Amino acid sequence: MSETDWVLHVDLDQFIAAVELARHPELRGRPLVVGGAGDPTQRAVVATASYEAREFGIQSGMPLRTAAKRCPEAVFLPSDPPAYEEVSERVMATLRDLPVVVEVLGWDEAFLGARIADPEALAARVRRAIAEETGLSSSVGIGDNKLRAKLATGFAKPAGVYRLTRENWVEVMADRPPDALWGIGRKTTRKLVEAGVTTVRELAAADSAALAERFGPTMGPWYRLLALGVGDAEVTATPYVPRSRGREITFQHDLTDRAEIAGRIAELARRVAQDVRAEGRPAARVGVKVRFAPFITHTRSVTLPAPTSDPAEIERAALAVLSRFDDDRPVRLLGVRAEFPATESGPQ
Repeated sequence: MSETDWVLHVDLDQFIAAVELARHPELRGRPLVVGGAGDPTQRAVVATASYEAREFGIQSGMPLRTAAKRCPEAVFLPSDPPAYEEVSERVMATLRDLPVVVEVLGWDEAFLGARIADPEALAARVRRAIAEETGLSSSVGIGDNKLRAKLATGFAKPAGVYRLTRENWVEVMADRPPDALWGIGRKTTRKLVEAGVTTVRELAAADSAALAERFGPTMGPWYRLLALGVGDAEVTATPYVPRSRGREITFQHDLTDRAEIAGRIAELARRVAQDVRAEGRPAARVGVKVRFAPFITHTRSVTLPAPTSDPAEIERAALAVLSRFDDDRPVRLLGVRAEFPATESGPQ
């Protein structure tokens, strides 16, 4: 068997929940929800849910209160980012000890590049190494590019290996809805359906000019390329670099006073500015998120005149964005995010 270039996508199964279960083995087999301070009576959202909790319809981003209603017997634990970061670093260090190029995507996933004859054997080795070092379960997708490897992981979960390449692309993907593709969400899928495109097969056969007219000259044709399985095959050993830094806070009691809301935004903006300076990169955009009661979220952002790390400029921009919200409903959550200048090419 000759050696070939392969892309593997490694995804740690239910990562945050798995880290917590490693620290609390007595909770194995019970529905576990992690988020906020771990108190479902307070306003916070689910960071992750164990597979047992997901069976009750509990998903990331759901209010903890809703999760508690769906599964009263669930165990709730507070989120502990430093612990997750430490375990993630151990996993990535383990991967770098293997004969692969490692491109970190986040806490719980990475692309691996390797020239090998048997990618399934490498995938098994990867899963075994992670389990031996951390005790965590992982899934590995194998592809001839990043898109296919990433999608393959979805078929591998949980705790499996799956190969998706040009050879089986049509068989596996053609009759699935467009949002089965990495990079196409529910909103875009709804617009595609309105245009008569209901499957990956139909999107692959769609007219690029028509897609460009409806979705823009960049995104429209790009959606068609995704449906064809076209993707980048180069894995680069660059560290994970956050595209933004943000802070948000959920209030236990709704805010109604505009001055207090502005004060909170200013406070969040100053904290974000500290994060930006610590990152060592200037911010190019500043965004504000407002969640109105009962659970309606809106975000707006502004491009700065020039990239900056100046706290005063970031605060000024955040307050200017806030002024564009004209909804007078009570506010339950506020957030500020600073986005760094784009360094990658292609659709984002």
